[in-house]
Amino acid sequence: MFKIIRRIDKTLLLFVALTIVCSALVGCEWFPESTFELASESRLPKWITLPQGLTRDDVSITMSYYVKPGGRSATFILQDKKGRTLTKVDGKDKGLEPLQLKNPPQGFPPGYPAYEVITVNGITDIVEHRKPEPIFYITDDPAVWKELGVGYK
Repeated sequence: MFKIIRRIDKTLLLFVALTIVCSALVGCEWFPESTFELASESRLPKWITLPQGLTRDDVSITMSYYVKPGGRSATFILQDKKGRTLTKVDGKDKGLEPLQLKNPPQGFPPGYPAYEVITVNGITDIVEHRKPEPIFYITDDPAVWKELGVGYK
């Protein structure tokens, strides 16, 4: 009887240890760090193409940031008004944290605007966070692109 209990204890301990190791290796790959909605007045990211027959007003885009062992990433999901997923793409974030301008414009909360340089399938775009809210924008400001070291295309 005690041998069976010891065997179960060892098996349970091994299972718990294996679960912890696997979780550490995978990181937060399955759980987003944060999720944002593209502002309705913002243009779509360059790597998103609207399906034929739809306009910008017919769709919404959510973006979720993830921290993985290989670095930071972002997933963009294009949905129609009924919530159906039309496109899902994954991109790579530049650096280890959001970027800021050396001389940020006046009128923003401290630490904002914050920028993320994201590349999807070789196409780079810049996400802008203007304040601490679940909304993001895509910026076309050439000065921002230049300061962040990204060639505007």
